[in-house]
Amino acid sequence: MGKHLPEKMSDFFAARVDIYDEHMLNHVEGCREGYIKMAKLVPEGAKTILDLGCGTGLELDELFKRLPGVSVVGIDLSQEMLDKLRRKHPKRNLELICGNYFDVDLGEGVFDVAIAFQAMHHFSHSEKIGLYTKIYKALKEKGVYIESDYMVTEQSEEDRMFAESARLRREMNIPDGELYHIDTPCTVANQIAMLRRAGFASVEMVWRTGNTTIVMASK
Repeated sequence: MGKHLPEKMSDFFAARVDIYDEHMLNHVEGCREGYIKMAKLVPEGAKTILDLGCGTGLELDELFKRLPGVSVVGIDLSQEMLDKLRRKHPKRNLELICGNYFDVDLGEGVFDVAIAFQAMHHFSHSEKIGLYTKIYKALKEKGVYIESDYMVTEQSEEDRMFAESARLRREMNIPDGELYHIDTPCTVANQIAMLRRAGFASVEMVWRTGNTTIVMASK
C-alpha cells in the first residue's frame, strides 16, 4: 500500500475497503495460509465466537466453511468493512458492532473462542495486557483465544518500531490513546508473556510464516 503518513485507524481501513481483501490475501506473507490455519484451530464444538477487528471477515470466510452454524460477534472500527462482511454472509449468525474493542463491554463467560487476525500490532504492552484481561474474562471456562498477527523475533526490532511510533506521534501531535495506524509489532516471547500476565494458563506459538504468527492461549 506504499509509504504514507499515519492515518486514524478507522479512516485507514475505510479508505481501503475495496482493496483490503486482495492486499491481505496476495501481498502479506503468510496471511492466505493464516486464515485457513486459524479456522482449523478453532475447536470443533465452538458455538460462540468473538472476532476482534473482524474487518471484512477473511478469517470468517474460512471458519464458516467448517462451522456454518456458529454464532459470531464481530467488532471493528470501520462500518464500511462491517457492511462488506454482512454482504458476504447475509445468512450467518452475525452480530456486528462498529466500535473500539478497548471500549466495548465484552461481558464475562460469554464466548467459547475469541479470535483476532492482524488486529493487535498497533498497541503498547499495557494496552494489550488490559485488553487480553478483558478477553480472558469474556471467555467461558476452558475457552481459547487465537491471535494471528505481525510479530517479530528480536527485541531490537520491537524497540525500533515502538521508537518510530513515538516519534511519529510526537511530530503529528497525536493525543495519547487516539488510535492511529502505526505498526508496533511485539516479539513472540513478549506476546506470550503478556497473555500469561492476563491470566491465560497455557500460551504457545503454534504457527509462523514470514512475520505472520499464530499464538494460542487457553484458560
